[in-house]
Amino acid sequence: MIQGWEWIVILVVVLLVFGIGRIGKLGEELGKSISSFRRGVREGQEELNRDELAKKHVDEV
Repeated sequence: MIQGWEWIVILVVVLLVFGIGRIGKLGEELGKSISSFRRGVREGQEELNRDELAKKHVDEV
């Protein structure tokens, strides 16, 4: 298992390889991707709820 000091070494190596600016952009893009994914899941769930409501309405008629 990776200990605390090993994480620090890994972090330093990543910073040296990618640079701080590039990591910031990657973080920003990751945040946008997560937001987009959550929005898609929410919209899909809303569509399923509408379909279920419409089916209940048809069954009642």
